[in-house]
Amino acid sequence: VQLQAYGGGLVSAGGSLRLSCAASGRTFSNYAMGWFRRTPGKEREFVASINWRGTNTIYADSMKGRFAISRDNNKDTVYLHMNNLTPEDTAVYYCAKRNVNFVGRMSQSYAYWGQGTQVTVSS
Repeated sequence: VQLQAYGGGLVSAGGSLRLSCAASGRTFSNYAMGWFRRTPGKEREFVASINWRGTNTIYADSMKGRFAISRDNNKDTVYLHMNNLTPEDTAVYYCAKRNVNFVGRMSQSYAYWGQGTQVTVSS
């Protein structure tokens, strides 16, 4: 399984970005996906997760109402739509794939990880 995350960049506070993660290998549509982020000196942080059909999503409290995770199983791609960004959202964002079809918050429950894409929010 390979995961390729892209779409990061530099954005001003209050702006928006859409991250994408393209999957290859095992059947994408059978498994839940998630997004995490990491900033220097901090632990990897859960952002959002989506189940295999895209019918159930969960978010970290600080992202609720600002971020939205979605997926297109026809394109083997999961997305993270980020709105109203703040400098505190600056991080490397990683997509990850579980080996089960339901959502999860724990990074240890994700078996495959992408390489990360940098998001920088300027004040």
